[in-house]
Amino acid sequence: MDKLLPRLPFADWIDDGVGWLTDVFAPLFDGIAIFLEVLVEGSVDILSQVPSILLAIIFALIAWFLSTRKIGFFTLLGFLFIDYLGLWYPMLQMLALVIASVLFAVIIGIPIGIWASQKPIVKAIVSPILDLMQTMPAFVYLIPAIFFFNIGVVPGVVASVIFAMPPTIRLTMLGIEQVPSDLIEATEAFGSTAWQRLVKVQIPLAQPTILAGVNQSIMLSLSMVVIASMVGAPGLGEEVYRAVTQLKTGVGVEVGVAIVIVAIILDRITQHAGTKKQGGVSE
Repeated sequence: MDKLLPRLPFADWIDDGVGWLTDVFAPLFDGIAIFLEVLVEGSVDILSQVPSILLAIIFALIAWFLSTRKIGFFTLLGFLFIDYLGLWYPMLQMLALVIASVLFAVIIGIPIGIWASQKPIVKAIVSPILDLMQTMPAFVYLIPAIFFFNIGVVPGVVASVIFAMPPTIRLTMLGIEQVPSDLIEATEAFGSTAWQRLVKVQIPLAQPTILAGVNQSIMLSLSMVVIASMVGAPGLGEEVYRAVTQLKTGVGVEVGVAIVIVAIILDRITQHAGTKKQGGVSE
């Protein structure tokens, strides 16, 4: 049966657009690639110079300071366990990728969330874009990243930033919008400007919600970094991919446990960071 409508060449339009961007903005993409590669690989090189036991203690102290004593103790045991599995260096690579991805997701996402919370027209534009970003399959982000940045560390970071950014934007908007209206009216009655109201009232009160968004971005970034091993991103994800292709069940489970340990540590630290700052975390 013949089709009533001709096929829409949507894929061809996308390919043409990607090709045009690659040609026109090649110097920009090269600069971003160099910067991200130096940032991630430099971080790994610096961390790898520190003895693993000493670095595990430092991570544990940071976890204790930001969250609780129990999380600090779990961090120490978890990182030592990863070290004894022989996965310390891949773990540092993955950690550097996650930190870089979340850093840029937060730097870009929080200002966009604040802007959208203050401007309804910006929110109307951003919301459908976030819907698209959150429903798009994770593997799709790897395709344009490869075209723009080749294979290796950089496409993994870029894809992770895009994939992990929506929760930060959404929960920043939500946290600011949920500030009680009577507090907003009180600040207006005292003659506060919009900037003063935002900085001194709305953002501080929205901090727990914003941190929840950062927490979700960390988890999404962690999952994306593992998927990005398919395009050459190093770390524990690369070890998982190698284990799958070589059908090494034991190695795959071993690396999976290491990833779970890192995920639990990052999750618990970010969950408790905001409440401890407010004095609400018990040991």
